[in-house]
Amino acid sequence: TLPLGYCRKTVMAVPHLQQPSFLLASLKADCMNKPFAQRCHDLEIVIEDFPAKELHAIFPWLVENIFGSLDGIIIGWNLRCLHGRANPTEYAIALDFLDPSGPMMKLVYKLQAEEYRYEFPVSYLPGPVKASMQERVLPECSLYHNKVQFPPSGGLGSNLALNPFEYYMFYFAISLITQRNSPTTHHISPSNSAYFSLVDTYLKWFLPTEGSVLPPPSSNPGVGIPSPVPRSPAVPFTSYGIHHTSLLKRHIAHQPSVNADPASQEIWRSETVLKVFVEMWLHHYSLEMYQKMQSPHVKLEVLHYRLSISSTHHSSPAQSGYQALHAYQESFKPTEEHVLVIRLLVKHLHAFANSLKPEPLSPSAHSHTASPLEEFKRVVIPRFVQQKLYIFLQHCFGHWPLDASFRAVLEMWLSYLQPWRYAPEKPLQSAELQPRSVSEKWAPFIQENLLMYTKLFVGFLNRALRTDLVSAKNALMVFRVAKVFAQPNLAEMIQKGEQLFLEPELVIPHRQHRIFMTPTLGGNFLSSWPPTITDASFKVKSHVYCLEGQESQYKQMFGPEVRNLVLRLAQLIGQAQQTAKSISDHSAETMASQSFLSWFRFSPSDMNGSYTGNDLDEIGQDSIKKTDEYLEKAQEYLCQIFRLNEAQLTQMIMNCGAAQDENGKKKLPDCIESEDGLILTPLGRYQSIINGLRRFEIEYQGDTDLQPIRSYENATLVRLLFQLSSGINQRFADQMEILCSREDFIGRLCRYHLTNPFFVEKSRHSPALKQRSGCSRRPRISLRFLASYRTLLSLFMIYFIASWFCIGPLACTFIILLGYFLYAIVMTFFTERWKPHQH
Repeated sequence: TLPLGYCRKTVMAVPHLQQPSFLLASLKADCMNKPFAQRCHDLEIVIEDFPAKELHAIFPWLVENIFGSLDGIIIGWNLRCLHGRANPTEYAIALDFLDPSGPMMKLVYKLQAEEYRYEFPVSYLPGPVKASMQERVLPECSLYHNKVQFPPSGGLGSNLALNPFEYYMFYFAISLITQRNSPTTHHISPSNSAYFSLVDTYLKWFLPTEGSVLPPPSSNPGVGIPSPVPRSPAVPFTSYGIHHTSLLKRHIAHQPSVNADPASQEIWRSETVLKVFVEMWLHHYSLEMYQKMQSPHVKLEVLHYRLSISSTHHSSPAQSGYQALHAYQESFKPTEEHVLVIRLLVKHLHAFANSLKPEPLSPSAHSHTASPLEEFKRVVIPRFVQQKLYIFLQHCFGHWPLDASFRAVLEMWLSYLQPWRYAPEKPLQSAELQPRSVSEKWAPFIQENLLMYTKLFVGFLNRALRTDLVSAKNALMVFRVAKVFAQPNLAEMIQKGEQLFLEPELVIPHRQHRIFMTPTLGGNFLSSWPPTITDASFKVKSHVYCLEGQESQYKQMFGPEVRNLVLRLAQLIGQAQQTAKSISDHSAETMASQSFLSWFRFSPSDMNGSYTGNDLDEIGQDSIKKTDEYLEKAQEYLCQIFRLNEAQLTQMIMNCGAAQDENGKKKLPDCIESEDGLILTPLGRYQSIINGLRRFEIEYQGDTDLQPIRSYENATLVRLLFQLSSGINQRFADQMEILCSREDFIGRLCRYHLTNPFFVEKSRHSPALKQRSGCSRRPRISLRFLASYRTLLSLFMIYFIASWFCIGPLACTFIILLGYFLYAIVMTFFTERWKPHQH
């Protein structure tokens, strides 16, 4: 294979019809033979030297080679796993090549000028979009309008005809989903990957917070890159609402000269980037939500379409669309990296929207002087992001595992709730120690995003009530949410928004025919609402009814039902604090009891002990202190938000924490006695399994000789001593039973050593099965304690010390046996109630 540096001369000598295939074959061969840096350098030369006609043939292959195939088989450059620390050279080269002003984007703009089209399979789009198109219902996003192409024979093999810029962005955005199963580096944060850096770069380039969008690089100065031209639809579609028109089209309709504002020629790139990111990353929701979002006239059209299809075919694409969406919803599980990228998008969009210049005093001046980018900033969040982000968060709140990984979803949600954090104005340094009050200027945002605050807060409460708050990571999440909602003036503005929603709807003539509708479901991209719709109450109602439907039952965040949930959470916080304290005390006592003298015990102390393990044993005392601090501050914030009486709350927690028996131990979980032992009731499962509020004292109640071999025991000795003990017990069983039946001192001494501890009555602290009467109760001897490393080390030290005094092994063994015999006599003589000897 010839180097690509000579590729241009070689291709010129080949007939014209063979040039594209020869160039593509050379590039494919170089991917196998050349290093990464050399391949990128050669690609840059090819993009610079070759005309668009030859580059057109290699563009789809190159995009797939970079971002991977849609089915996930081809990994490509694996940008998600390319980190600057691990591979600094390849990381820098990849970022330079894919930069908005780099070689790859120059290729995109060169092809864009020739108006080439590339096919993108509909089957790889997000589930709701795919199901919608299979039902011949066009999604509300204008990104898909006039682009769907169906095969002549019908069926499901439809494609989107995309221009080069759209094709590139589609592949870039969807690679986050299709390549999620590729091997990753777990010890490196996803936010340090090349993919994450590129997302940040594209957002800053195409959605700038300062200045305007930079024009694309052009090989021919003075020749602009044309914006996409509308194409005639291939198949008639039903739509969620009136088709959107792009921001550019509306701006041209109102401007006498397009060339006067360069941003008006390129604002379509910003619009396309945002639409692609939102559609690929956020357009994921359940079948029920998909059906609920359809307007009544769309449902009638879908029903009519199904009936017309079912009259001629046994199965319809509509049915397969619903089936595909249901299967997709079951399989789709957002990853932590996916959520982190969405959080980056949310944070940048807040900064982008907050960089909007102040509105001019004259409304007429505003309509003629506002640039397309300024208009875009004004509507970017409510028009593009709000609805799909809300549905995506609902999915995460309902399906994410109950573990600490939910922190990524939580922080993304909290970032959206606090646009003031990304506003240009900064708090004074003297006021940084105190929480900054939320300004009244954010009241419209809070009211128009009311469900983001209220319903998702209720969803978080339901999650928190089912998590182990003793864990420091879970306690931190409760603390974070409580701290955000406790910001001064925020709770009052949320409550005001609820009051506006609950206001009775006034019967006004010009509203009688109006249907509550979100801006994303109808009208032109920048078409303003009618001037009569200005009151805050109607805006809040429109927001709620759009996202939840007009038949939904709204649950007030400051109503009695949610207040009871908060009280339950406060109660669990208090119980978790007590549990953490008891675990801390128990851990301290355990560490104190494991002194050096414990090595000289002849029997392991935990052979019949209860298991008291907890996650906090692994993370240490510092984590317990953090848990207590987080929970204490969270409880304080909850009292501020919901105006709880701290005295009554403290008394309620004390009453709950007083659930102790006369021995000072916590009560067992709620359970009932049955023939098979203790059975947990639903309340008991809630107490022990779900929240860990109460627990059984788990004890081993079987034969101690048949326990699993412990880590402090020698496995070979355990087996040998068991065989020896079994032989002795079989051989002398009758003699041992006769000795134990005697009522004199000899009988008591034998019972102290030989009574079977397996059948002694014990208090039942765990839901174990009752003892069966068919088991043997004969006395026996157990030598398993000699297999303990602790016992062996103690004996070795005794023999070693005895050698200093010139005492031989036999004499030392006789002294040990004699001393233990005297100890047993004393214990037998002074013990009032004879207890079994436990090894």
